[in-house]
Amino acid sequence: MNKTAQIKKNHQFIVFRKLVIVSVLIGFLSAFLGISLKKITEYYEEIFFHQVTVNPIFYVLFPVFGLSVIYFLRQYLFKKKENKGIKEVFESTNSSSKNLPSYKIPSHFINGLLTVIFGGSTGIEVSTVVATATIGSVAQQKENVFRKYKTELICAGVAAGITALFSSPIAGILFAVEVISRKVTRAFIITNVIAVSIAFGLLSILKEEHLFTVSITTWHLKAIPYFILLGILAGINSVYLTRCVLFFKSQFGKIQTHYYKILIGSVILSVSLFVFPQLYGEGYHSIKMIFGNSGELPLTLTLALTFIGILILKPIVTSVTLASGGDGGVFAPSLFIGSFLGLLVASILNTFFNTQVIPVNFMIIGMAAVLSASIHAPFTAIFLVCGLTNDYTLFFPILAVCLISKYTAKMIYPYTVYTYSPSFIK
Repeated sequence: MNKTAQIKKNHQFIVFRKLVIVSVLIGFLSAFLGISLKKITEYYEEIFFHQVTVNPIFYVLFPVFGLSVIYFLRQYLFKKKENKGIKEVFESTNSSSKNLPSYKIPSHFINGLLTVIFGGSTGIEVSTVVATATIGSVAQQKENVFRKYKTELICAGVAAGITALFSSPIAGILFAVEVISRKVTRAFIITNVIAVSIAFGLLSILKEEHLFTVSITTWHLKAIPYFILLGILAGINSVYLTRCVLFFKSQFGKIQTHYYKILIGSVILSVSLFVFPQLYGEGYHSIKMIFGNSGELPLTLTLALTFIGILILKPIVTSVTLASGGDGGVFAPSLFIGSFLGLLVASILNTFFNTQVIPVNFMIIGMAAVLSASIHAPFTAIFLVCGLTNDYTLFFPILAVCLISKYTAKMIYPYTVYTYSPSFIK
């Protein structure tokens, strides 16, 4: 081997070693951030939700207080910059000059937490994604050798963060591929596999439990036509969610005085939460409740109207939360909408058509289907929902329904909240 080849080989080994080390650091820090935000949010959301059930006046006070605190933090602590969500990550990966500034880590962590615990009808997933992407972005700025691996290191942070939230390393990597990177390189595989392995290892050490504990026994071939119906309905609902977010952001964007946005948003949020407390925060507490009672809920007119009201209002209150200054995205709302949609469809089929389908199966498939259609990432949705329940019994029906829901949504409206730009034809 000549001297030039030896030097090149040594350089490649040094780069590989540095990539491994930085991927371990990104994986640990991103997972630690994701787990911390999840645990803190769960703890305080439970406390505050209990308070509003005891004293309904907090339905009025919490939203306006939370949105006001977020506004003042942005004004006086976080450089007066609006959070753009995952679009910030796209801007960074698509540009060699734009980087995610380090203040995005505490900004999204704190604002995501405050949004959810004070009743904002969204989740911490997008806050986690942007914060962990920033960890990767800051890491790649530290050494010149990492500059050409910018997208890979940002994706490593994102993948580790998703792994921490949903206990699914495969979902973490697939989200990074389907939504952020759109391509796979050797460096991508190295950095992301290491990062999610570290994240999953930390989850194992901390003995983190899966978000939902459900008992899935089987599924029947006779249910396939009904699964297809659910996929189509999930696609339609996801478009409704996307259009709501875009519409309310556009309308609130016309309001010049920011505090008017907060007041209008708080009024809409407070009234909606008072009528349907299930809309409070992430809504995972409501999903857990209906998981536990799904087989025992007879479909009455009141219950059907409640489900329909929730499905109509959830996209609106999510949109208003985001448009009036809250920090979050469509991950948790999609899972929430999918679970209630699945249960409603199963209940109608069993009550009026005596199909004897399994409601819990429809809830789980519905969660994956709406998420798939909302972010146009079916494989992420499949492994994410299977990771949430720690059960792969429904893998094949989920796969089919996720593809149906995604392409139904794309036929109706080709954009997601991540890919839409005002410059596109509406």
